[in-house]
Amino acid sequence: MTVSLSAWIITIAALLALMVLDFLIVARNPHEPSLREATLWVTFYVGIALLFGVGLSVAAGGQSGGEFFAGWLTEYSLSVDNLFVFIIIMGKFAVPRQYQQKVLLVGVALALVMRGIFIAIGAEAISHFNWIFYLFGAFLLYTAWKLATSGDEEDEFKENVVLAKVRKVVPTTETYHQARMMTRVDGRRFATPMLIVMIAIGTTDLLFALDSIPAIFGLTQEPYLVFTANAFALMGLRQLFFLIGGLLDRLVYLSYGLSVVLGFIGVKLILEALHHSGVGWAPEIPILVSLSIILGTLFITAVASLLKSRRDARAEEPVPEEVS
Repeated sequence: MTVSLSAWIITIAALLALMVLDFLIVARNPHEPSLREATLWVTFYVGIALLFGVGLSVAAGGQSGGEFFAGWLTEYSLSVDNLFVFIIIMGKFAVPRQYQQKVLLVGVALALVMRGIFIAIGAEAISHFNWIFYLFGAFLLYTAWKLATSGDEEDEFKENVVLAKVRKVVPTTETYHQARMMTRVDGRRFATPMLIVMIAIGTTDLLFALDSIPAIFGLTQEPYLVFTANAFALMGLRQLFFLIGGLLDRLVYLSYGLSVVLGFIGVKLILEALHHSGVGWAPEIPILVSLSIILGTLFITAVASLLKSRRDARAEEPVPEEVS
């Protein structure tokens, strides 16, 4: 797949325009979006991603379209899992509901920048070193094992070195000053808890990028598809937070489903690396098979999670006392 410079420029300009629109909406009217507003925005962003994938299939062929959809679904699922940690961070720092949109918007922007950097590094490494596929595959298998054996989601966020250093060095107020990150108190300049939250979100985004980039390179090695799949997966994440915030607690098997997806992609990477190295028994897995496995796993995970949540809710209902 050959992507012209003009196509890159138009794509990046369009994505930046969407982000600027998002930023202006949040900056002009900080608020907690209603269920209807969040639903409309999520539908809009998912619709754009689907239209882009269909257009890509028509313009560049079904293989490229399939790789985009497989990558987008995987990255979108990982982004939903990331929302668990965002909820924990904003709960830990008691971010007021009306300012959570700004935190999420900055988090998405930072994630997009970091993933862009990692994509460029990954694409360059892959073009020069074939053994990088074995490294990516092994890393994904380790990540899958860690997801499958991890305990409570609350263990996923711990104060990292950067955050601890900032909290120690930078004087910080105890209370929020609207959505400002810096403020003045008695003539002295202080950081607000909002700055600390932004740093927590940003450094957590960095760790998420380390998981997501090897996963997408396991489905396509085309930098344009890798970038757009990540960008469309991140778009609408802010609204998705408010739309399914209550539903996240019910997706009890999400980590297991993601572990299966990442484990599959890890095995796929290693098999394809062996195949390209001349190992005859190692097959190349078609993208249609990959897409089917990803969709099937996520569907089964969602249905099983909701069924278990329903059973647990019924089990917790009080048993009516018999009237003698």
